[in-house]
Amino acid sequence: MSISSLYFPTEPAAPQVVSSSPGPKSQAAITALGNVFDSRAAYFVSDYEKSVGNYLVDVDGNTYLDVYAQIASIPLGYNNPALIEAAKSDKMIRAIVDRPALGNFPGKDSEEIIAEILKVAPKGQDKLWSGLSGADANELAFKAVFFWYQSKKRGYTTQFTAEENESVMKNQAPGSPDLAILSFERAFHGRLFASGSTTCSKPIHKLDLPSFNWPKAEFPSYKYPLDQNETENAAEDARCLSIVENLFNTWKVPIAGLLVEPIQSEGGDNHASKAFLQGLRDITLKHGALMIVDEVQTGVGATGKLWAHEHFDISPVPDLVTFSKKFQSAGYFFHDPELVPNFAYRQFNTWCGDPARMILAGAIGHEVVKHDLPAVAKRVGDYLYKKLEALQTKYPKYIRDLRGKDRATFIAWSLADVTARNKFLADMKTVGVNIGGCAEDSVRLRPTLVFEEKHADILVDAIDKILSGY
Repeated sequence: MSISSLYFPTEPAAPQVVSSSPGPKSQAAITALGNVFDSRAAYFVSDYEKSVGNYLVDVDGNTYLDVYAQIASIPLGYNNPALIEAAKSDKMIRAIVDRPALGNFPGKDSEEIIAEILKVAPKGQDKLWSGLSGADANELAFKAVFFWYQSKKRGYTTQFTAEENESVMKNQAPGSPDLAILSFERAFHGRLFASGSTTCSKPIHKLDLPSFNWPKAEFPSYKYPLDQNETENAAEDARCLSIVENLFNTWKVPIAGLLVEPIQSEGGDNHASKAFLQGLRDITLKHGALMIVDEVQTGVGATGKLWAHEHFDISPVPDLVTFSKKFQSAGYFFHDPELVPNFAYRQFNTWCGDPARMILAGAIGHEVVKHDLPAVAKRVGDYLYKKLEALQTKYPKYIRDLRGKDRATFIAWSLADVTARNKFLADMKTVGVNIGGCAEDSVRLRPTLVFEEKHADILVDAIDKILSGY
């Protein structure tokens, strides 16, 4: 029996379209919701009680094969029975009803909850700090980097000076030092203040926000197929690494950390190579900075390994790895004890994360390992990619720069422009497929980890049907 059938014996056999999208009930609900909440970004209103497995149902009764999965954040399908059981546990009830302030009053099960998450930590990482969202995870990682950087200069156990204590209250140096995080053009790391300063995918994400004046390097733009453009792509890696090296040498304030996605997801599914990521690691080591790998969207099996950067065997392992989305929790993994701030209350807030979500993350990790779901994603992704290659040959105008080979179901392609892409996304809903875009002109696939060949066949047939009418 397949994993999907094991979890979801009543999963629909195919999509069902009974109205437009959004249908009349969705339109009315979106309008009503708009009175109390900004509902302008809503595609339709979902009925999560009726949604199951890989299928998302809306209030009008449309049943979509969902290959967007709540912006890549549903790991095991809708209404997964194993996660429902975890949600019913006494441990979960306590975490929800008596939500502890973990920093001051950790529960007797806190170490156990964290240990479950660490069972699926990236290679070389044995500690974590918990947060509330992907953007929060990145901002917490920035704080850890800056605290580490300054404590290396000051001495890990050295007390702060009177000048530092006084100046920081005025937002001035030396207590508030001039330091930077280097990120990349087209990157997306969140919409909060510091994370917004590292984001560079779309203006709408950060317009009108004050920002830190931090450097942004160029992320490689490869030619596809990769195996036919190795020389050009190697030159592109070298060009971009030279830019990073130059920024470390010339930026007006010290660069304490470098932040990078193994695959720039929101920015267009731009893939990094082993040479590029290892080159970044070498540069951080050379300049005494830390490397943060943002695995918010790429983590928890989506690329055929638990963590996307593990495809590349970066040596030594990254200093911090941020997570969220498919883990249903958030935070960062690390291994150096000196990334624990040198004094208490520096990395701190009321809850220090959310134990309820951490329990769910542990349950997700357990199921992912139990069923070896990264291997399932790889098998299905290889199957799907071959079918998409055939469609690319058939429709070269509409499937351009197909990318994601050997990265499981983490697949994308481009269309001519934003108008063509948006029309394609809308048209796919008319044949019962909920699918998402990224950057200005690209389509990205983000199915669950229990997406299988039978679902891939439905998806490919739907794409073929839409493109044949263009």
